[in-house]
Amino acid sequence: MPSAKRPVEPRRKPRQVRAELTRDRILTAAAHVFAEHGYAAGTTNRIAERARVSIGSLYQYFPNKDAILAELVIRHIDRGAWPQADRLDLAPGTLEQVVRALVRDAVDHHRDDPQLLQIMVQEARFSGEVLDTITRHGERRIAQLRDVLARHPDVGVADLDTAAELIVFTVELNTHRVMASSPTAAVEKFETELVDMVTRYLRGAAYPGSSIGHAHE
Repeated sequence: MPSAKRPVEPRRKPRQVRAELTRDRILTAAAHVFAEHGYAAGTTNRIAERARVSIGSLYQYFPNKDAILAELVIRHIDRGAWPQADRLDLAPGTLEQVVRALVRDAVDHHRDDPQLLQIMVQEARFSGEVLDTITRHGERRIAQLRDVLARHPDVGVADLDTAAELIVFTVELNTHRVMASSPTAAVEKFETELVDMVTRYLRGAAYPGSSIGHAHE
């Protein structure tokens, strides 16, 4: 694990377009270097060489590779809201499809680079900015999911706030874990089982014979 004494905050945020492009190039290069060489061998010298900048220029933006990885984590997490939420079919009988859309969104977001995702999970330190990003992202998706659940006629849980929070973090955390280390077949099985579990939980007392929760108003 990285030393707790090493700073993980970026040195400065660029204000000019050229500086922003340089910073983006460093982050893109770092993602490739970490994925190809691993975190231990993914040195700042390798990152600078891949980004075609001097090591001095790199250090103008990031004090070390821990700070670079922290910024990659922030960009990964802060990906915006659930884009399909406003286009979902919320008719009776569609609850499983709604849950599958939520799970598939999380899975698709983590498909691109499992090696880099694994490094993020294992190596990243949670700076204040990373924690703030996690909180902001979680709150946005929880609010969005709660709105969907409140409008779906098949949802039978009593506490929509708690249900939305439980589901978002169950989906996000387990997707991180599975996508970082599992083959495609295992991911497909994970998606199917997670959709089934969440759908059963959400149906609650809305379906005969269920003892879970009470229908929301």
